[in-house]
Amino acid sequence: MKAQFPILYLDDSIIAIDKPAGVLAIPDHWDPEVPVAQQMLAKEYGTLLPVHRIDKDTTGVLLYARTQDAHRALNERFSTRQVEKVYLAIVSGEPEHDEWEIDAPLRPDGDRMHRTIIDMSKGKPALTRFEVVERFRGFALVRALPETGRTHQIRVHLAASRLPILADALYGDAEPLMLSKLKRRWKGDAFEEKPVIARSALHASKVTFLHPTSSVRLEIEAPLPRDFRAALNQLRKLRAI
Repeated sequence: MKAQFPILYLDDSIIAIDKPAGVLAIPDHWDPEVPVAQQMLAKEYGTLLPVHRIDKDTTGVLLYARTQDAHRALNERFSTRQVEKVYLAIVSGEPEHDEWEIDAPLRPDGDRMHRTIIDMSKGKPALTRFEVVERFRGFALVRALPETGRTHQIRVHLAASRLPILADALYGDAEPLMLSKLKRRWKGDAFEEKPVIARSALHASKVTFLHPTSSVRLEIEAPLPRDFRAALNQLRKLRAI
């Protein structure tokens, strides 16, 4: 299968793509049948080395190294928090504050559902800052700025804030956004209704870092995908403020 991903940045050292939902960043033994961006891209761009990952249903900026030297340099930048990551999430609920942070250590595979959990004794340090971008009736668009890169960090920290990501199957109620639930006078056919967005509404919006060989500052952005934009358009019609 040939990769059909939009290329956001490409040179001899790195490649950044706009990953769609439903695609893994690297192989995962939990989902052996799901397409993997790393494998699909390798057919055209050669061996690609992961330096970070985003979840299967998360869209947006995904970065790979194309050489061992670039891989080492980027791993160092990620591990020492020299990479700025910006995510956008639609959350269920209305935040009490316009800005807040969650500093709660996380342990992956911590329960029977193999979820990441907050574990004050055995978890690894995890800090995420949040900013409200837009408010709606019963929902909000939130900017997430993770200082660390733990598995499912943003999803867990938002759930801990009592603001789970819309349609998140692991940390939320998994309920898709339906027009029939938004509009009191909706007159469509319930049997034929399609969800506005049916996957976890999380988007890796921007990654900023120093290039691994030239040290030039790069700022790579990915536009919002269609379903995310459609959800926002419907929610704006019900804006609370």
